[in-house]
Amino acid sequence: MSVDFLLERFRAHGDLPAVIWQDKEYAYGWLLEEIEAAAESLAREGIPPGSVVCLRSEFTPLSVAFLVALARNRNILVPVSHAVRSFELFCRIAEVEYVIEICGDELELRRGGGPPSHRLLRELAGMGHPGLVLFSSGSTGESKAAVHDLVPLMNKFHVRKKMLRSLAFLLFDHIGGINTLLYSLSNGGTLVVTEKRDPDTICSLIERHRVELLPTSPSFLQMLLMTRAHENRDLSSLKMITYGTEAMPEHTLKKLHEIFPGVRLKQTYGLSEFGIMSSESRASDSLWIRVGGEDYKTKIVDGILHVRAQTAMLGYLNASSPFDAEGWFNTHDRVDVDREWIRILGRETDIINVGGQKVYPAEVESVLLEMDNVKEACVFGRPNPIMGSVVAARLSLVMEEPLSKLKKRVRSHCKERLEGFKIPAHVEIAEQIPVSDRFKKMR
Repeated sequence: MSVDFLLERFRAHGDLPAVIWQDKEYAYGWLLEEIEAAAESLAREGIPPGSVVCLRSEFTPLSVAFLVALARNRNILVPVSHAVRSFELFCRIAEVEYVIEICGDELELRRGGGPPSHRLLRELAGMGHPGLVLFSSGSTGESKAAVHDLVPLMNKFHVRKKMLRSLAFLLFDHIGGINTLLYSLSNGGTLVVTEKRDPDTICSLIERHRVELLPTSPSFLQMLLMTRAHENRDLSSLKMITYGTEAMPEHTLKKLHEIFPGVRLKQTYGLSEFGIMSSESRASDSLWIRVGGEDYKTKIVDGILHVRAQTAMLGYLNASSPFDAEGWFNTHDRVDVDREWIRILGRETDIINVGGQKVYPAEVESVLLEMDNVKEACVFGRPNPIMGSVVAARLSLVMEEPLSKLKKRVRSHCKERLEGFKIPAHVEIAEQIPVSDRFKKMR
């Protein structure tokens, strides 16, 4: 079965710590025992292979054990974080038959609906393969439910890589969070679990547990720079910071490179529809990356990145298939190209059209972040009857400043660095810039 190789590696790493939760270490041997106990619970409750099971939880040692046990039992797993407000809706869309809810080390199991009727769920159960249903963030509309066969998704973890202490920053129901978990466990690493995602908590965990890998988002990294939480902690154990989920402002990346010169900064790329691709940054302070690998093919069509993947989802439960006749998926991410390297400019839905001219928010945000007294910046489009849209900027400040003075400074600063149509025509002050529970900037 798809998880057998994982169990063999757990046995080989018996006494090593698999998970650190609430400052307590849980060894691989302990995890194996809990997986067996979870399997017995599934059998006792009569949960058969092929049934759709929602695992509502965050990362905990117990939820990790049940996740592996469900995959081993060839169930179709629907992970849902407690932060999700649309829980009941997600259960209906995924046609959930059983719900396992885990809060810390407490567990509740209850029945949901009847056998699934959706073709994809029935086909997956018929193949006898474990499955995975992931919901998109819904930032541009209704959340879409992507159905995966777990076998191809897990195949890439057969190849051994570095054994690292990784922080579980990305959520339990996010493709990046699942990727962090499988990478760590398949290589005998240690997953350090956090219950809060503020900069001081994260830096404290890195210091206490000698974390080597921090997978996160540009919005969190900008927050880290803003709070300067790293200055009060020993982060010398860090070897790599990976970032993805949204465009990275160049100013933020350059600043991170200055502060963490010995840390490798690596941009990752992936979507719920096909998993996390292999990637390589041209340099730690560069936004140019190379993506692909054996399981992935890429092509650029009219400046938009398209991907064809062996790990591609089977389809959506609540939307039509996004693949063309040859299996290509339109990511809707606009990119620049330099031979085999690409630079991600931003999602098409985030691009601001000013009188036919395209403006990429991350470019303008990077310029605004250079300014004195600016902590955070969020750039978005504002409707305009003549131009269609104009550029708007929402700024949080270090110290109070009159809006009239700030507007003048913004215009003066941007005039030297940006074309006229990219300069914010509307500026507002916010106490803080809101981010989603997945730490993506909410525009």
